[in-house]
Amino acid sequence: MIHHYNISDSMIFGRGKLNVIGKTAARFGRKALIVTGGSSSKKSGALDRLRNYLEDGGIRFELFDKAAPNPLTTTAEEGAKIAVEKECDMVIALGGGSVIDCAKAAAYLAVNEGDINDHIYDRIESRGALPIIAIPTTCGTGSEGNGFAVLTNPENGDKKSLRRKDIIPCTAIIDSELMETMPKSVLASVSFDALCHSMEAYLSKAGQPITDHYALQGMKIIADNLVNVYNGYNDPAAWDALAWASTLGGMVIHTAGVALPHGMEHPVSGLKNIVHGRGLAALTPVITEASAEYAPEQYEAISKILRGRTAADCADAIRKLLENIGLTVTLSVEGITAADIPGLTDNCFMVSAASIANHPKDFDRDMISKLYEKAL
Repeated sequence: MIHHYNISDSMIFGRGKLNVIGKTAARFGRKALIVTGGSSSKKSGALDRLRNYLEDGGIRFELFDKAAPNPLTTTAEEGAKIAVEKECDMVIALGGGSVIDCAKAAAYLAVNEGDINDHIYDRIESRGALPIIAIPTTCGTGSEGNGFAVLTNPENGDKKSLRRKDIIPCTAIIDSELMETMPKSVLASVSFDALCHSMEAYLSKAGQPITDHYALQGMKIIADNLVNVYNGYNDPAAWDALAWASTLGGMVIHTAGVALPHGMEHPVSGLKNIVHGRGLAALTPVITEASAEYAPEQYEAISKILRGRTAADCADAIRKLLENIGLTVTLSVEGITAADIPGLTDNCFMVSAASIANHPKDFDRDMISKLYEKAL
């Protein structure tokens, strides 16, 4: 069997490393589009620091601060238009995974013509993208380490990834100091997303020895550090560890993909715009219970990392972790009803076919409908 693993970006890792952004950006031009959210990077002071470092480096910039959770295709299009009109040489993302995904898509659309949805469904070939610098402020999606940009089409609620090697960030600056201002609820949801990335890549039929190795490492780091950090153990080394685990999760899904938990969650957050990590928290234990016997060695390994013992108690080990980080949740709490399940099931097979195929157990429509029902 031939294995391929290729992440062609450059990563700068370390506390305080935001200060290299001026020198880093100068490699790509003299003007940047800064993509960020509406408030968190401003309140934390990260945006002001970024601006100051860019000014010191002689880099001009335009600010686009409309990226939101579960970013919309239309928002990315708006950002791309500004990048083109203002003649930006690069795109700098400052924020969580949604911000980075929006920035990637904006950088892509600044170079490529046509409907973004045609690109998402691979109906149009790529012509490249503006250089992307990703600066994550959460330890969640690992979007700085892959070529995915998850976007929601506001016309129909379809939530699906633009997948192009051209949107792998040219440089990622991973500075855990930027993550310490996250509220506990955000830390819990994004870190569980990171855990799911490594779990699902490890379970994926598309996995490889190197992705298995990194996925196991990522899961162990989160298991060893997340609860302590959530409970206020503010150790810089622990923050660094969670930041690295998040990046590892992003890297492994670039090659191995995700499996059924993400496949089933995307229709949920596409429909109701819920927090992605909360949707995963509602679905993952239920899916694990229905799947463990079909990949017993992998689920046993996951269970042991999470302080369980066997594949059979893997779901309980996941639930215990969720309890410890205040993330015990159901789909009904997030606004999903039984009436939504047929549409969610249909949408799952339309937008998440690859994730369904990656999962160690083949689930048909009736089975997936029952999993949604059990997660209510």
